[in-house]
Amino acid sequence: MKSVPRRVTLLWTILVATFLSAAGSALTAQVRDTAAARTLVELVRLDSTIRLDVKYATRDNFMGRPMYTQARVFLQRPAAEALVRAHRALSQKGFGLLVFDGYRPWAVTKKFWDETPPVQRKFVADPRKGSKHNRGCAVDLTLVDLSTGREVSMPSPYDDFSEKASSSYQGGTPEQRQHRALLRAAMEREGFRVEPVEWWHFDYKDWRNYPLLDIPFERIPPR
Repeated sequence: MKSVPRRVTLLWTILVATFLSAAGSALTAQVRDTAAARTLVELVRLDSTIRLDVKYATRDNFMGRPMYTQARVFLQRPAAEALVRAHRALSQKGFGLLVFDGYRPWAVTKKFWDETPPVQRKFVADPRKGSKHNRGCAVDLTLVDLSTGREVSMPSPYDDFSEKASSSYQGGTPEQRQHRALLRAAMEREGFRVEPVEWWHFDYKDWRNYPLLDIPFERIPPR
């Protein structure tokens, strides 16, 4: 077999690099579509009784530093309205929602990926595909007991990178599993689906209808 001339190999390498660069540019242009951010709504504007604990606006997260400049939660309107319905249904049982995260700018997802050890990357989204959080159609949350105002106990803490975080983990106490099941049932009734490896993460059914976004919170128009 004849060897491939060095000149041909070099040309092929340049063409592949050019293609990958163009693909990367296309992705960046897609996720920075500022017009699409107009469909996001701030959750507390729909129902101020929903509690927030935006971990990524603090150092209390797996990255160990603030990743957001503001402690706010946004979702696409249909997802936000569905979440409000779940919250109000839970209130009839003495519980409410405590939300950790919603829409997440794509640049933050990329930082998560870049700084997470490969063995733990099943817990973070590949930025080449993007996250449903980037589409404003994923939410991280738990329950609060309305009689005490305190977060309930679950089989694992939020953002735990162990088997205890699984939505089907059979360990923990019966009460913890009951809380997890109650949250899941309320969310699924409103069109959300739980992430198998994260009991706190729920994706809204229509996430495919929305683009990836990389818009900082401060640039999202009030809704």
